[in-house]
Amino acid sequence: MLSPGSRGLAWGLLGVAGFSLTVPLTRIAVENGAMSPLFVGAGRAVVAAVLAAAALALTRQRLPRGRHWGRIAVVAGGVVVGFPMLTSYALTTAQAGHSAMVIAILPAATAVVAVLRARERPPVRFWVAAAAGSVAVIVFTSAGNGGVGGFGGADLLLLGAVATAAVGYAEGGLLAREIGAWQTISWALIVASPLMVLLAALSLAEGPPHGSAAQWASFVYLGIVSMFLGFFAWYRGLAIGPISRVGQVQLTQPVMTICWAALLVGESPTWEVVAGGAVVVMCAGTAVRVRRT
Repeated sequence: MLSPGSRGLAWGLLGVAGFSLTVPLTRIAVENGAMSPLFVGAGRAVVAAVLAAAALALTRQRLPRGRHWGRIAVVAGGVVVGFPMLTSYALTTAQAGHSAMVIAILPAATAVVAVLRARERPPVRFWVAAAAGSVAVIVFTSAGNGGVGGFGGADLLLLGAVATAAVGYAEGGLLAREIGAWQTISWALIVASPLMVLLAALSLAEGPPHGSAAQWASFVYLGIVSMFLGFFAWYRGLAIGPISRVGQVQLTQPVMTICWAALLVGESPTWEVVAGGAVVVMCAGTAVRVRRT
């Protein structure tokens, strides 16, 4: 039987595996202007909100307490509104591999927010391992993307997405300990639903989406898994925690994303990608072991 710490890591890794398809599938959905980034970013949240409302109603969940609503709004702003919208717009011009490179700093950002918000105190060795993992991820994804390249508007959007997601992850991990993992993302989706429905309607007013079967399948995945089911596992892992430790398994996400991008988008990896991926996994494992001790 797994220890609580190992269960947290296992749940976190399962969530990361679900999230790893988000960037390449978003890239597919917005490719050639078939679906507007506004529709993809808001529409997938609407799909997830419908599922969340059904799950909450069928299981007869009680309303959160008054003190929880502000924190739920923070989670909604980070992972329902901020990250999906910003990445959707960024991926209209940025490649999936390059986006994974920028998003690679998310585990370190989540650890920083966890230290500030959850008062976790990882040892210095943890920060060294986390920093090394972040550097390894940047080098790895740069090799897979043909170099770092210039810093443009898409990178600013991606950095904004990282900041909002880090806050949403840390606050959601704490809140999940009080009201439950899947309940946290479900209530966050409900809170954000009026805004997201309005934004989705505005996108439809500009013209109906006309994606291919692959693009619609990508959109469905983003709504069901990336926006809903993936958070079941992710927040469960963060709730078991510590958040700064479980968050480091996300260092493996760019590795998975590059592989998915190669299979689905045609961004072929090189031998440097394979070698870099091994280094990234080793750094993530080191950070986890250090935090355990």
